[in-house]
Amino acid sequence: MPTIVDKIAWIHVVDGQLLCARSKGKDIYYIPGGKRDPGETDTDTLIREIEEELSVRIKPESISHFGTFEAQAHDKSEGVKVKMTCYTADFEGELEPASEIDELVWLTYKDLDRVSPVSQIIFEKLHEMKLFV
Repeated sequence: MPTIVDKIAWIHVVDGQLLCARSKGKDIYYIPGGKRDPGETDTDTLIREIEEELSVRIKPESISHFGTFEAQAHDKSEGVKVKMTCYTADFEGELEPASEIDELVWLTYKDLDRVSPVSQIIFEKLHEMKLFV
């Protein structure tokens, strides 16, 4: 069993708030994205996952690397880490929850306790960069 869960995520901040999602049956929010399929690049994964989860199309030419973050994986056994490679990008379409997503929310730094451990690290980074309200 892999000890690192490799994920790609989309950082979308508007007016000091970060777009986050909650899956059906879960109580924690996470930054939209997901695991790559075999042979997929980061860009392929980002475009596919965001379209599947949020019903919008990422504009490939606008994708920019934001950072890579690692932490203990939420709801996994001790020692299983998640490595989240994050990108910013523009999109086309209307944001709508799709697939396994139950809810889309705009969170701020004060929502730190409502997100997964790796997302908390990203929240801290956004806060340091003064991108959060």
